[in-house]
Amino acid sequence: MVSREHKKAGLHDKLQLLRSVTNSRAREDTTIIKDASKYIEALKKKIDLLNQDIARSSSYRNSWPMVTVETLEKGIQVNVYSERSCKGLLVYVLKVFEELSLSVLEARVSCTGCFQLEALGVQSEENGETIDTHLVKQAILQAIEDWTQSNDQDY
Repeated sequence: MVSREHKKAGLHDKLQLLRSVTNSRAREDTTIIKDASKYIEALKKKIDLLNQDIARSSSYRNSWPMVTVETLEKGIQVNVYSERSCKGLLVYVLKVFEELSLSVLEARVSCTGCFQLEALGVQSEENGETIDTHLVKQAILQAIEDWTQSNDQDY
């Protein structure tokens, strides 16, 4: 008999814990369980929504053009790559070169199927300062943002 009383008290404690976790105001055991079930369903829906947000976010990052900027002995190497074709993006990137007084020595561009730009830029002769690669990268990322907004792309 003691064992049965002990089990009943343990079950009661567990139900009260479940009640507190699920913020249930129920008094009856079955109602506490129903509230917990509803609570679990609501959590599942939240998880599904978060997973959808994560999927959208990762596809957004995957479709956003990747930018790398490196300092070379001859100048600055700029690489911009996107898995998607980015009609008109080249103009925005070249405006950055112009604004930063960088001359393009060599460039390879592909806009078929995907967008790929490899460009070697050098500082104009009249500007004796060395250019910061971080500044160039930020300017190109801003140009991509401007391009995205002007084209109403799904980026």
